[in-house]
Amino acid sequence: MKFDYDVIVVGAGHAGCEAAAAAARLGVSTLLITLDMHNIAQMSCNPAVGGIAKGQIVREIDALGGMMGIVADRTAIQFRMLNRSKGPAMWSPRVQSDRTKYSQLWREILENTPGLNIWQGNANELIVEDGAVKGVRTVEGAEFRAKAVVLTNGTFLNGLMHIGRTMIEGGRTAEPAVHGLTEQLCRLGFRSDRMKTGTPVRIDGRSVKWELTAPQAGDDDGHKFSFLPDVKRELEQRDCYIIYTSEATHDVLRSGLDDSPLYNGQIQSIGPRYCPSIETKIVTFADKTEHQLFLEPEGETTQEFYLNGFSSSLPMKVQIEALHTIPALADVQIYRPGYAIEYDFFDPTQLKHTLETRLVQNLYFAGQINGTTGYEEAAGQGLVAGVNAALRVQGKDEFVLGRDEAYIGVLIDDLVNKGVDEPYRMFTSRAEYRILLRQDDADMRLTPRGYEIGLATQERFDLMAEKREWHDRLIDFARNLSVRPAEVNPLLEEQGSSPLTQGVKLVDLIARPQLSLPLLVMNLDAVKEFVETIPAGRRDEIIEAAEILIKYRGYIERERANVDKLHRLEEVRIPERFDYESVKALSTEARQKLTRHRPATIGQASRIPGISPSDVSILLLLMNR
Repeated sequence: MKFDYDVIVVGAGHAGCEAAAAAARLGVSTLLITLDMHNIAQMSCNPAVGGIAKGQIVREIDALGGMMGIVADRTAIQFRMLNRSKGPAMWSPRVQSDRTKYSQLWREILENTPGLNIWQGNANELIVEDGAVKGVRTVEGAEFRAKAVVLTNGTFLNGLMHIGRTMIEGGRTAEPAVHGLTEQLCRLGFRSDRMKTGTPVRIDGRSVKWELTAPQAGDDDGHKFSFLPDVKRELEQRDCYIIYTSEATHDVLRSGLDDSPLYNGQIQSIGPRYCPSIETKIVTFADKTEHQLFLEPEGETTQEFYLNGFSSSLPMKVQIEALHTIPALADVQIYRPGYAIEYDFFDPTQLKHTLETRLVQNLYFAGQINGTTGYEEAAGQGLVAGVNAALRVQGKDEFVLGRDEAYIGVLIDDLVNKGVDEPYRMFTSRAEYRILLRQDDADMRLTPRGYEIGLATQERFDLMAEKREWHDRLIDFARNLSVRPAEVNPLLEEQGSSPLTQGVKLVDLIARPQLSLPLLVMNLDAVKEFVETIPAGRRDEIIEAAEILIKYRGYIERERANVDKLHRLEEVRIPERFDYESVKALSTEARQKLTRHRPATIGQASRIPGISPSDVSILLLLMNR
């Protein structure tokens, strides 16, 4: 039996799975500790992966060599590309997943990853010696030593569930809370607080009047998360269904507010503003007469449905009575009610950009322990933490992603520089360079980075290089091919685009908003002939990438120029123990916040709330710039 490892990961949620898989694949001996091996990568809330900005994170994880995209594709029961009516910077992939198969596939991957062991137990104590973590102990009496530890405890740290006035200790339904770790970390000097999240009722599909719902089918094109061509959707695809609440529903919900933990003082912690409970919706938006809800299947064959939009901690009786006011759910049976859960998290400004803690060496935090919400945000952090733990053990350079490189970089930079005052959720609006961080080109941005550290395989790198070569060849072809008016004017008139009076290059036609490259392929023989030389299995992906680069060339170039300005500030490093208090030219707020956050560069300092342009100018002068 082995009790000594290079890296230990505590918690097998979405952050822990990515952290453990990444560390082991980088060649260090890794132990993953989980409370229950049957709940690895459990989808505690919505059985879905991706969504607005979150889908970009999943593609980035895949491009770097992580596993979430592969698992999501192979266990998907519906795929949709959201925001297709907007520009490509806003396109966001999302899948509805088979909850059980998702967890099973993750477990299969982890159990068959060389160098990775799994231990079922409750880790409640860190072994810390001379300011560095040396391992963990479990309540069962096991002691494991390690050179680095990654904590990914999710909602389990002193977790407390609420259903009306009923309170149950636990990290999620039917699973115990973890006690001891928060208290130990606070004794070590860490700042902790409480957050709250929730989940809706689960519906028995046999009791739904489906004829009173509006079906919502998925996309049937070739989009997916993974850039690997042989990763495909393997399961039967299913519809989701739309229904609405009514004034009658809201009246029932209001009748239970006195017993709502959110409004009777029972819950004091910070809740997610962007994913509110149904009782919060009827209070905040009191003028609305209805709210949209989604019935989403939990699996390929199950009758269990998730009622998206109806998160609640109201008493069970109130939840059921309210559901019965919705025509499609008039006779509904449920598997279990919704509930809220409170849990501990730690101020993420106590972290470095590697996700190593500032207070304890070789200790890393990832996921909801950092104040974030969402499987995707957790997985992105887990991958970065696992990679850096492994690199630290191997004595290699750290791995940090910039804001111009990845949504994961934006996420971590926001956490470390700004902290959180509510559960952090990623949005496209948080990324100032989102035209560069599109879902279609995550492989172009990040696969070379993943390959450099040894996480992305040679196969991934070669596929990325092949894609780059072909879309560059297609763009070059479009710049050089002349198209005569007679060849294209009938199509232009049909599409409501101005006819040509003289020949133009194909690239100019592609740039027109009314036209698309696939449409031109169908109508111009020369274009069709060239496109047929592109490898068939990747043709649609390459055509889409080339078209985006052509249509948005001006925006992309302008954004890259802005990135160049950012890099000049990022290159100016600040000594780790710089004495800000001695610099009286800085504002009092700046001195306090810079001392607390300890930014590594002027760029990081400039993004700390309260740091003014004049403070940045003073820092540049002090750094001889």
